[in-house]
Amino acid sequence: MRMPDLATPLIAWFRHNARDLPWRAPDFGAWGVLVSEFMLQQTPVTRVVPRLEEWLTRWPTPAALATEPPAEAVRQWANLGYPRRALWLHRAAVEIAERHGGVVPRDVDALLALTGIGDYTARAVAVFAYGDRHPVVDTNTRRVIARAVGGCAQPNPPSPRDLVAMSTLLPDGDDDAAVVNAAAMELGALVCTARAPRCESCPIADRCAWRAAGYPDTGDTRRRQARYEGSDRQARGAVMKVLRDAAPEPVAAMTAIPDWPDPRQRDRAIDSLIADGLIEASDGLLHLPR
Repeated sequence: MRMPDLATPLIAWFRHNARDLPWRAPDFGAWGVLVSEFMLQQTPVTRVVPRLEEWLTRWPTPAALATEPPAEAVRQWANLGYPRRALWLHRAAVEIAERHGGVVPRDVDALLALTGIGDYTARAVAVFAYGDRHPVVDTNTRRVIARAVGGCAQPNPPSPRDLVAMSTLLPDGDDDAAVVNAAAMELGALVCTARAPRCESCPIADRCAWRAAGYPDTGDTRRRQARYEGSDRQARGAVMKVLRDAAPEPVAAMTAIPDWPDPRQRDRAIDSLIADGLIEASDGLLHLPR
């Protein structure tokens, strides 16, 4: 199948419509890009921006974070959610300090070898921090490709084919390729959204296979997010908040969240946090990892 030229209109659109986000500044640096990518996983931009500024003010380099105990990373993460990312970021900082002289590596394979970094994050750092030419594919990009190229309402589950598809859409020049990567993500976030796409504002509407086919309902295989209210995730978050607020003092296990309506769920949350390395227990007391 011949791939449509999406690069030209995407570049023009992005240059006039891109949001002014801190990690897009030319001098933001690879460490800032890496931290932002960790924070942006499953978290809205509006929640990330203030936390990112606080993080980089406190730890402007990987070495600065590496010298602190993991507990401080977990505390600084605050309410961003999925706090294992804070632990992974701390471990990655230690690895960067020990293996790479405190400099975030440029090579994709070296990035992939760091804790918590997968295909998307490794390529995002190489492209957006160092200007190299790689396909960068997130959820928004996959949706744009599924509709514009595949004619589908929603993308299939992530697959190695996504990188191949994005590669065929990238122009040859490194700078333009980086812009197209960013533009596809931005388009999916702002215009080609999952539930209410704004096709009248889309710069590639005249090249979109899904639009040309009459917007067929081709099904949706996306995994549904479980309800948060009353979930184990909420219980875990409540335990973490108590321990963050009390740190560095430990907290008795039975009083971690004393008013939680289901004591068994509270205990299950504590056990899972211990298993994940996010908290530690000794003599009936709980504390953040040291």
